[in-house]
Amino acid sequence: MKDFLSISDCSSEQLKELLELSVSLKKFYKDGKLDTCLAGKTLVMLFEKPSLRTRMSFQIAMTQLGGDGIYVKPEDIGGIGKREPVKDLARVLSRYADGIMARTFAHQTVIDLAEFSEIPVINALTDWSHPCQAMADVMTIAEHFGKLDGIKIAYVGDGNNVTRSLAFAGAKLGMKVAIASPKGYELDSESIAEANEFSPGSTTQCNDAYEAVKDADVIYTDTWVSMGQEEEKQKRIADFAGFTVDEQLVAAASTDVKIMHCLPAYRGLEITDGVVESKNSVIFDEAENRLHFQRALLKKLMS
Repeated sequence: MKDFLSISDCSSEQLKELLELSVSLKKFYKDGKLDTCLAGKTLVMLFEKPSLRTRMSFQIAMTQLGGDGIYVKPEDIGGIGKREPVKDLARVLSRYADGIMARTFAHQTVIDLAEFSEIPVINALTDWSHPCQAMADVMTIAEHFGKLDGIKIAYVGDGNNVTRSLAFAGAKLGMKVAIASPKGYELDSESIAEANEFSPGSTTQCNDAYEAVKDADVIYTDTWVSMGQEEEKQKRIADFAGFTVDEQLVAAASTDVKIMHCLPAYRGLEITDGVVESKNSVIFDEAENRLHFQRALLKKLMS
C-alpha cells in the first residue's frame, strides 16, 4: 500500500490491518506512551476545502508521531493545478516531503498526485470519496458493538462521497448498508454495483427513511448541502423534507441504535439537536477516532 485514495482500492485484509493498528495505537497513546516513528518526517497538507477535523487530526497525529505537518491553503500555491500542473506539484513535493495529504474537490487531483508522486498520497476528502472518515466510522462501530460482521448501517440523506465510502467499507468488512435518499439524490448505481460485486446484497437503496432504519444498528447522516453546493441550499432543504434524523425516526430502529454524523452538523436540518445530544449518539467518539485512524494510517504509509 503506497497510497490511500479510496476504500475500493484496498483489500479487506489491508483495511482490517489498519483498523487493528488504529485500536492498538489509540490504547498506546491513551496510556500516555509515545511512538515517535515519524521523527524528522514531514507531511504536506494541501487544502482546497477548509476543515476543522481533517486539519486538526492530521496535524496533531503527525506531531504525536514525532513529525511535522505543513498546512497549505490554495492561495499559498496559486491554486492546486492552476499555476502549475498537478504532476509538477507532485514531483516537487516528492523532493521535499515524506507524504502528501490532500483535501480537494476533484477526485482526479488525488489520482494525479499519487501517479506522479514518489511519496505516499492520502485522500483526506474529494467530492467522490472520503475514505479516512469512513474508516474512523468503522472503528467507532467496532468499539461500540464489539464486531463488524452483520452490522446494519442505515444511511439517511444525500448519496455523496461519505455514502460511497461507507458502502465500500461495508462490503469489504461484512456489514450491510441501507441507503435512503430523496429521488434525484441517490448514490450512483455504479458505486452500488461495485459494492455488491464485492459482497452481493451488501448495499441497498430506497427513497424511504423508515424503510432503511428498520432493524438498523447504526443510523448515519450527513449535511444536505456540501461545500460547493451553497447555491442549491434552499432547493435541497425542500427536497430533503422527511429525511431529518429526528426522535421519531430513531424510535423506528432498535432501542440501542447508534447515531453517527461526520460533522459539521446543521441541527434542525439533517438531524435534530435532541438526537445529537441523546444517549444513542456516538458522534463525538466518531470525531475523536479520526485522529486515531489517521495516526495509524500515517505510521503505516510513512514509517
